[in-house]
Amino acid sequence: MTDERILLDPTAELIPATRTLSKRHRSLSDKTIGLLNISKPRGEIFLDRLEQKLTEKGIQVLRYSKPTFTKPAPIDLRNEIATKCDAVIEALAD
Repeated sequence: MTDERILLDPTAELIPATRTLSKRHRSLSDKTIGLLNISKPRGEIFLDRLEQKLTEKGIQVLRYSKPTFTKPAPIDLRNEIATKCDAVIEALAD
């Protein structure tokens, strides 16, 4: 399997960008996982359950929430997540 994927940006991207996947962690046991609620309805339900499963396995979890799903996360929120978390999972729900 190749590490390159084509990701389509739904915000009127005219030419799809080719990006390399981030390196995957072998284990999450010594990592901090950020859970980002993008503030769409029911996202917190998914993240609550995911947090429960991760903490049962002894994985440290930090929770974050965007102010609104209609705009990108504020730069200070992105910086905090990038400096405190080894990986991030976003909740995309409705």
